Amino acid sequence: MEKKKVEKVEGLFDNVWTIPNLLSFIRILLIPVFAYLFYNHHLLGAVIVLALSGLSDLFDGKIARRFNQVSALGKLLDPIADKLTQATIAVMMFFSFVKAENETLHLFAWVFLLFIVKELVMLIGGLLMLLYGIRPGAAEIYGKAATMVFYLVMVAVMMFGPEVGAFSNQPYAIKEIWTIPNPVLMVMVVIALLMTFVAFFSYMPETHRQVKERFSPEGKARFKAEKEKKAAEKKAAK
Repeated sequence: MEKKKVEKVEGLFDNVWTIPNLLSFIRILLIPVFAYLFYNHHLLGAVIVLALSGLSDLFDGKIARRFNQVSALGKLLDPIADKLTQATIAVMMFFSFVKAENETLHLFAWVFLLFIVKELVMLIGGLLMLLYGIRPGAAEIYGKAATMVFYLVMVAVMMFGPEVGAFSNQPYAIKEIWTIPNPVLMVMVVIALLMTFVAFFSYMPETHRQVKERFSPEGKARFKAEKEKKAAEKKAAK
């Protein structure tokens, strides 16, 4: 049975100027805006920015499929925007929980380190795959579901979390109504974490297959031949 060929990086910049790609770029540009607003305690503004980011994530894929604007770059930008956004949220949450006067939240801050490590592993792993001529696969159903739950949970924490919530800290807030109880908050975050790692491990079989094929004798020979071909074409173009 013939092995599937590993997708290579050539053609990455074909069909770049599309609405889905523009939305992915916007999501990346919104990351420092979100971080600035969150750090300066403009939590409502941070929630709005995060909601816009989430909506753009929802619509870019639908637009790409509906109007035939799927591109190699879009398949790469979409997960990069996701990982950078989620890692930034986790970093902001970690520091907020570390500084919390609530001892339970303070001790629970370590959970966000797991989110950060997972996103960094996926980012670095994806870049290494590209370096060796392997294009990471697009997000599967587990990844999309985990991303949606992560956004919903983090928005809920930013709005109604004890000490960190935009509404729960207002002078008019009735704490029992406007604040998520500590046990409920912890369960919500742990569910998001578990779904994130289920999505992470769902990528492993396909990633293993691609890496194994890339570093097989045939894969090494094909990669070397294509590299030499590109070098020759570049030299001939001068």
